[in-house]
Amino acid sequence: MSQVTGYAAQNAKTELTPFKFQRRQLRPGDVEIDILFCGVCHSDLHTARDEWHGTTFPVVPGHEILGKVVRTGANVNPFKEGDIVAVGCMVDSCAKCESCKENLEQYCDEGPTFTYNGKDRQDHSETFGGYSTQIVVDQKFVLTVPKEFKENDYPGVAPLLCAGITTYSPLKHWKVGKGSVVGVIGLGGLGHMAIKIAHAMGAYVVLFTSSPSKVEDGKKLGADEVIVTKNSDEIKNQTSRFDLILNTVSASHNLDPYLNLLKRDGTMCLVGAPAEPHPSPSVPLLIFKRRQIGGTLIGGIKETQEMLNFCAQNHITSDIELIPIQKINEAYERMLKSDVKYRFVIDIGSLKENGIGQDV
Repeated sequence: MSQVTGYAAQNAKTELTPFKFQRRQLRPGDVEIDILFCGVCHSDLHTARDEWHGTTFPVVPGHEILGKVVRTGANVNPFKEGDIVAVGCMVDSCAKCESCKENLEQYCDEGPTFTYNGKDRQDHSETFGGYSTQIVVDQKFVLTVPKEFKENDYPGVAPLLCAGITTYSPLKHWKVGKGSVVGVIGLGGLGHMAIKIAHAMGAYVVLFTSSPSKVEDGKKLGADEVIVTKNSDEIKNQTSRFDLILNTVSASHNLDPYLNLLKRDGTMCLVGAPAEPHPSPSVPLLIFKRRQIGGTLIGGIKETQEMLNFCAQNHITSDIELIPIQKINEAYERMLKSDVKYRFVIDIGSLKENGIGQDV
């Protein structure tokens, strides 16, 4: 077994601090990866602070992982030492249910094994995530980083493993393309990726933001229009205009003003997961235009690889701020204030500074 160092929350009230633990021995189908970069997702904060009331402590967050293969198990075929690879939100599933057979492992009937705060399906140990120097993952849940991405792209590629696939999957599911009118609510880690990907798919993209300061950024990212939601007249003028609205906001809020903007048969897809429920929507807004509210969860492994290929071909990476892991607690506080454009990414090399990440 390999002893590695990460950063963990020991309970819901304390900051993340250095934490030594062991990764499992390589199984025949395993890939051992030295982690280079790991994105910081709002889910990490929710979990570290037990805001979803399901955290097992200690917890090592991180599910936007990019790294280099250092060893492989005896039965590993597609990967070899030196390959640049990625790991997202899942590291296993039952592989037997209908969802798994349809490459939708995120909807596994038994529940997928998440990259952190999950249980290994074989030895029932806790899974620890990417705020660490190394990870061991079954080859079926390891993704290839396309060669179109160069080394200086790698920090911006890491958030694609959650923020990228979380927005790509619904855009693909609802068949967004040329002629589609897509709204994006919120300009953060998810919202900025939704704009970039929908724009690359050929949609007409409208950003909804409560911050006038984000108007120019929204347009630079690819939004054709930006509507400041504090101006109620601007919203009213959008009635029955949108095929799809991606709601990326992870705080509880009233959905009704946005439901009224959907065309007949239009959909609002929720991809932000608030700690408290949204207020109940107005039923007449749904039934009189056959509108619907839906939601999606990340994407399957096949679709995640497809997303990485799409982003590589369209030169899409996340806009990031690279930080040393020693600043992760500060980053959490800044994230709560939306003080990042638009995703923090940890340089895992910082874990080895002053010998903190060396094996003992």
